[in-house]
Amino acid sequence: MNFGLTDEQEMIVSTVRSFVENEIYPHEAEVERTGEVPPEVAEKIKQKTLDLGFYACNFPEEVGGAGLSHLEFALVERELGRGSMALAHFFGRPQNILMACEGEQREKYLLPAVRGERMDALAMTEPGAGSDVRGMKCSAKRDGGDWVLNGTKHFISGADHADFIIVFVATGEDQTPRGPKKRITTFLVDRGTPGFTIRDGYKSVSHRGYKNMILEFDNCRLPDAQVLGEVDGGFAVMNEWLYATRITVATNCVGRARRCFDLALNYAAEREQFGQPIGKNQGVSFQLADMITEIDAADWLTLSSAWRLDQGLPANREIASAKLYASEMLARVTDATLQIYGGMGLMDDFPIERFWRDARVERIWDGTSEIQRHIISRDLLRPLGA
Repeated sequence: MNFGLTDEQEMIVSTVRSFVENEIYPHEAEVERTGEVPPEVAEKIKQKTLDLGFYACNFPEEVGGAGLSHLEFALVERELGRGSMALAHFFGRPQNILMACEGEQREKYLLPAVRGERMDALAMTEPGAGSDVRGMKCSAKRDGGDWVLNGTKHFISGADHADFIIVFVATGEDQTPRGPKKRITTFLVDRGTPGFTIRDGYKSVSHRGYKNMILEFDNCRLPDAQVLGEVDGGFAVMNEWLYATRITVATNCVGRARRCFDLALNYAAEREQFGQPIGKNQGVSFQLADMITEIDAADWLTLSSAWRLDQGLPANREIASAKLYASEMLARVTDATLQIYGGMGLMDDFPIERFWRDARVERIWDGTSEIQRHIISRDLLRPLGA
């Protein structure tokens, strides 16, 4: 097994890291203070990403993307994870699910999204349906030749800047031995469509400036042309294109943990108590040893799951393991860093308290830690008939 990166991959890491340090770090304090990304800053980040050729780098070359492999895209996301998520959003990585677009949908949604002309957002979660996706109540019913959508979505990231939303709704129900099972269909809904409203969501302590929004559908009428994939085929679309989002969360966690560790390491070497650097005390130095070991383990676990996708190997369990371990690792690393900084770690003079707050949500979104454990355990037990 070759664990090294190619020269091209090393260049990707170096380029994106430099971008984050020069284009994102300088604006983080303002975003934290105001909870907003200034429009001119967002546009500047987006344009520089386009100039570098990294916009929509997760898409194949035949539709205008950079054609990066899963492993290479994981390296990009790892470096972006070092910076503010609110700012990194404008680096531009449209949802891969748009590759399911067909016919006129490609010209209206896929290609403009890849070119940076239109931004998308994904809407699945509802007030009563988080981990239980089939519990969604937002529904669409046939009316003549159209679909009529009703219901509410919440915790929808990026919807404040989106030109259109990829929405999953219930379009029917099947009776199974385990009870009713909802059929899900995916729709493409443009901002400004009659009956569709986007409003501010909740104020979160994590990732300030990266807003969650509430979507409301009140007799929102859509033609068949807005169905993405097949009617009642939403889960097929979801399973084919959305599994890799868990790798994104894992790699973001690794990048953020490495930035946090660098701060902890330097602080431990410089901060003196009792006439010597605190890093000379085993109470601190052993924490550093544990932190870097966990970060490296999460890094390799995450990159190996991306590599498995590139090789066409089964990776569902490995991806779940990476998301689970990396998100929980980040919680431990940020907490240990704050402890090393002591009282100053809780002050906003340093970004430590921000990393600590931001880390908490990673164990919840894109599948809670409990859901990841369920995926892993079922993968292990199902072949044994248990």
